[in-house]
Amino acid sequence: MPIGAQYLEVAAHLADVCRSCGRDPHDVKLIAVSKTVEAPRIQEAIDAGAHVFGENRPDQIMDRHARYPHEEWHFIGNVQSRRIKDIVPCAALIHSVYEEHHLARIERAAQEAGKVQDILIEVNVSGEESKGGAAPQEVPRLLRATEAFDHVRVRGLMTMAPQGDLDVAERCFADLRELRDRMRVEWDSPDAAFLSELSMGMSEDWERAVAQGATMVRIGRAIFSEDFA
Repeated sequence: MPIGAQYLEVAAHLADVCRSCGRDPHDVKLIAVSKTVEAPRIQEAIDAGAHVFGENRPDQIMDRHARYPHEEWHFIGNVQSRRIKDIVPCAALIHSVYEEHHLARIERAAQEAGKVQDILIEVNVSGEESKGGAAPQEVPRLLRATEAFDHVRVRGLMTMAPQGDLDVAERCFADLRELRDRMRVEWDSPDAAFLSELSMGMSEDWERAVAQGATMVRIGRAIFSEDFA
């Protein structure tokens, strides 16, 4: 199936899942994860209506942002201190912030770029050693740390669930939503966008994430792979 048709199929299925959960499809953003995809295939997705993309390497987001500056680019990979200056000018949103010492570097890069950098705090809800992210109990400390910076804005939380068991994945998604809700009550921020986003769910488990309140799903293989079923 052509890339454009696959994108449209995923987008239509996402809308159906939202409606079945009693949610407005416009409240869930479909992020096309293009990290292993060549530029012509990205163009096919754009032609079909995709305008939000996720990249996990600095060189890739720099290249893609330069090629397609009118599209929305999210950084979803591991944040390295030395590459923050490259990521910030290109990223509408950084999904994977969890090291406190990165905040000052993001602040400086955002100030130099003349922007406020929106970020998500990555949370390792499952506790898997192989996954990055802050432990849930560390999130309040990170939120307090961001208050020192004028060019960093926390928009929400992100997690990656364990693969292979959809029920376990859904529990992780529910736990992230509950953590976000507790933090919003404790902070009582006047900013309506504060902690408004939940980035959770990928090609294998995004339906469960939507059921638990995801506002962003990160889908790559279901859009770009010919082998995904």
